[in-house]
Amino acid sequence: MSLENQHGKWTLSSSDDDNDDPRPSASNNNPPPDQHTSSDSNHNSPKIASYFHQPKHDPDLPPSIEVKPEPKSDPVTAAPPLSIGSEARQASQASQLKPVKYESNQSSPFLAGKRKKVDDSISGWALSESDDDDDDDDKAKGQSSGQKDPPPKRLSPKPKKVKVEERPPSPHGRTYYIDEPDDFFETSVPPVNDTYRFYLNKVTGLEKRYNTGALHIKEILSPLFGTLKESVQFNYCFDIAWMLQQYPPEFRDRPVLIVHGDKREAKARLLQQAQPYSQVRFCQAKLDIAFGTHHTKMMLLWYEEGFRVVILTSNMIRADWYQKTQGLWMSPLYLRLPEGSPETAGESPTLFKRDLLEYLGAYRAPELTDWIQRIREHDLSETRVYLIGSTPGRYLGSDMERWGHLRLRKLLHDHTRPIPNEEKWPVIGQFSSIGSMGLDKTKWLAGEFQRTLTTLGKSSLRPDPPMHLVYPSVDDVRTSLEGYPAGGSLPYSIQTAQKQLWLHSYFHRWQAETTGRSHAMPHIKTYMRASPDFTQLAWFLVTSANLSKAAWGALEKNNTQVMVRSYELGVLYVPSAFSMSTFPVQMDVFPATTSSTSFPVPFDLPPKRYSSKDQPWMWNIPYTQAPDTHGNIWVPS
Repeated sequence: MSLENQHGKWTLSSSDDDNDDPRPSASNNNPPPDQHTSSDSNHNSPKIASYFHQPKHDPDLPPSIEVKPEPKSDPVTAAPPLSIGSEARQASQASQLKPVKYESNQSSPFLAGKRKKVDDSISGWALSESDDDDDDDDKAKGQSSGQKDPPPKRLSPKPKKVKVEERPPSPHGRTYYIDEPDDFFETSVPPVNDTYRFYLNKVTGLEKRYNTGALHIKEILSPLFGTLKESVQFNYCFDIAWMLQQYPPEFRDRPVLIVHGDKREAKARLLQQAQPYSQVRFCQAKLDIAFGTHHTKMMLLWYEEGFRVVILTSNMIRADWYQKTQGLWMSPLYLRLPEGSPETAGESPTLFKRDLLEYLGAYRAPELTDWIQRIREHDLSETRVYLIGSTPGRYLGSDMERWGHLRLRKLLHDHTRPIPNEEKWPVIGQFSSIGSMGLDKTKWLAGEFQRTLTTLGKSSLRPDPPMHLVYPSVDDVRTSLEGYPAGGSLPYSIQTAQKQLWLHSYFHRWQAETTGRSHAMPHIKTYMRASPDFTQLAWFLVTSANLSKAAWGALEKNNTQVMVRSYELGVLYVPSAFSMSTFPVQMDVFPATTSSTSFPVPFDLPPKRYSSKDQPWMWNIPYTQAPDTHGNIWVPS
């Protein structure tokens, strides 16, 4: 089959395998821990630095499928199939995505010019984390620099072992990251939105006003929010050395528990990262269903003053906190309950305490026992959001509504109200990775997932409102702050895309002038229901879950059971929990200086539909006809 657009013509070799479930095995989903470290030494300049992307394998693709340029004489070959699942699967461990210097006199769009000699000091980076529907939803983030979101192993020489300290901080080389200005970090409690407690991450390179009211990991972990005693970091991808540097010096030796999903070689690499740090311990999440990932991103912070929960969309690597759009919910400070309080004490109207304890209990991990007890001893009654998690398993009966999109459906049914003319209220989904949706929209998107997103109260109506899906186009990525390398965290593969061309009619550009983040590519995932004029919201969700069946679950056996592959976590805002009928949309989110009853949607509404010239970003084909903001082209090889 051939595909052609302004980026070239591509042929995909045929295969008899048409499996729609592309997820990779969790054991291969993460990059070597020793590749996630930071260093102050200088290295290659960002314009010509090469970086290696070890994307996670896409379970949707049989190993026989290859993407290759149509002209056989072309010296540049395309990358092996990359998987798309949880924020950036590592497809084909040997595959390398290299930004190459743009040369306007190239005789062929496929001739990438001279490539810089491979530098061993930056090899092995994977740049994304993916959420593949049928596979894994953590795109090739299993990369050490990047994200999203590992593939099947190939026979190749084993890479040299390198000391953790010698790894550069970025797959782009040691000089890729620019230092944040002196006034980037807050020295007093930053202006926070106490109404919704929803924040965007700070983005390096933006005007100061667009970071006023946003949060960086250093601020979240700082004494501004509490005197830390212990913490837990749930995540998909870790750079342990970098993560520990984000804790202030006075908290840096406090115990940290890392909850991860790595197995076998990936687990060994992760443990190797932690060897220099005696304060780091591990908890391995059970992944009993093939191609599932531990994609949840959460912090549990235990202070001398109390306890706090942070649910977020960023991996524990520098690239995720640098020039990407990310989001988080930060709980209030939960105080300790008086001695002898009953078990039901400290519950919120949204039953957040019960649901958080149930989610943690689903890990069946002794390492979390003390944390479960600590949560029981604290007062979570001020929480105004609902917890929506996914945990791997097959669920029957009433258990079907405990996790995934059926949990969202249940909450929307119980805690929202029907709205006049609701068929005109569009559903909006925004994500950084896309799984296999099937041959047409009835297979899962419209037949199952859209029914959840369109639920409003106990109405028996099943309207079919517009659906707007926000995912960056090629030009969005090319003109971004990071340039083409931002696409390493957007692992939509050509193999998956060519099986669901019908999906692209739903696509809308990433534009975020309201938050100053049009050029900060999204790793955030949000879903919402908006009024026809886009000034009101019926509900809003921020989550780790991308657009995939692995993340949200899929019905089986004539809708009598639901199967969920991955761990995910997010929070749902419904107006009734805030004594409101709808949420007004905030027009100018930054600078955020005071609390507001308007909701800070992170991108522009209404979303802008793709034009006939726009193409969704696909990370495993070359883009050579125009340079990015750093003067590079994109050549997977």
